[in-house]
Amino acid sequence: MSVVIPVEKQFAAYNAHDIDAFAACFSEDFTAWRMPADEPTLQGREALRNFYAQHRFNNPALRAELLSRTVMGNKVFDHEKIYGMGDAVIENMAVYEVQDGYIKTAWFFFAG
Repeated sequence: MSVVIPVEKQFAAYNAHDIDAFAACFSEDFTAWRMPADEPTLQGREALRNFYAQHRFNNPALRAELLSRTVMGNKVFDHEKIYGMGDAVIENMAVYEVQDGYIKTAWFFFAG
């Protein structure tokens, strides 16, 4: 299986606000980092599900635009723009580590 598949699926589910399809792309022991960080911002698939259900997918204006994607080994680098989180568009580089068909770790780097 290509390492891109779970990243593509989570991106589509994000834009569809489909929490079940979104969460299914991540490993049970998923960890998210908002860089620069000393500690993870989220740990576990259920924490991810709860956060996105309560703080993201309840926002009908939320959507992401993929600007570019690069694959290196088991890492997928997505350069994105996020809309609907406020007045300004958020630019983000998401780095996804894929293991056994699931996103195991994600690092998020925000511009500015």
